[in-house]
Amino acid sequence: MKKTKLLGIWSIALFWVLLQSVQAQEVGASAEFIKALTSEWKGERMSDGRPKVSDALLERLKNISIEEAWGVLRNKGYNNQYEGDWQIIWPDSAMTGRVVTAQYMPLRPDYQNQIKEQGVSAEGRSAKGGTNSWPIDILTTGDVYVADGYGKIADGTLIGDNLGNSIYAKSQRGVIFYGSVRDQEGLSEIEGFNAWIKGQDPSFIREMMLTSINAPIRIGRATVLPGDVVLAKKYGVIFIPAHLVEDLVITAEVTALRDQFGHQRLREKKYLAGQIDSEWTDEIKKDFMDWLKNYPGKLPMTQEELDNYFKERNW
Repeated sequence: MKKTKLLGIWSIALFWVLLQSVQAQEVGASAEFIKALTSEWKGERMSDGRPKVSDALLERLKNISIEEAWGVLRNKGYNNQYEGDWQIIWPDSAMTGRVVTAQYMPLRPDYQNQIKEQGVSAEGRSAKGGTNSWPIDILTTGDVYVADGYGKIADGTLIGDNLGNSIYAKSQRGVIFYGSVRDQEGLSEIEGFNAWIKGQDPSFIREMMLTSINAPIRIGRATVLPGDVVLAKKYGVIFIPAHLVEDLVITAEVTALRDQFGHQRLREKKYLAGQIDSEWTDEIKKDFMDWLKNYPGKLPMTQEELDNYFKERNW
């Protein structure tokens, strides 16, 4: 009898713990949760907890090729950070920035009611308009709005030109949607705005709902965390963990310089193709270092960064 009573008490206690957990479920992830997700980042953070990769690195990243970025990540064991096959408003423009994530799901009324109640009452989000404006409200300069719209095209349009203008005004960037937009013509008229999308349609958003902001999401083949840094080009999109950005940039920059040096020496017929394509001899390494010292132009990195790079690597 005592055992049955004790089990009953534990059941009631567990019920209340679970109930409080449900009530406390946030639409927007807390700063503590984001910090835990991105614990390998040791630098400055945004007010919402996301890593604050420097603007200078974001700018340098634009010059890195998708293949170079992918190669560095793959060598570090990050094999699921790329997604291709996009429709792009301005294909010849590159975009980099700090990721703000949003996840959408097919509409379920009871869950949507809970999301709206939590968002408006507990988190102070806007009660006017659709919940698809909520991720836009928190954007700051340098952010890229990345949304999993589960590939929905018709009735899956996450923004039109009004929200597009708001996005650009807040972030000076664009969007990456595994979903669609409407009024692509109007969006294309927003100077500086760009979008990587899976499609476009004239319909309004219907039968779908926002379920989370700044939680982990899936974008096609890629797993994306809030605070990742995105490199978006016409050849695809790479999502880079914040703690790897600096190393990725310098590694890719040096790789590009090695390629430039190798191509030049092959044109000059100084070395054979096999010598450049295999492990370099000490003679070629010295030639490369001398070539760097007399580089015709400005190197993409500082001399200190270059020296540190070669200190820590055995070619």
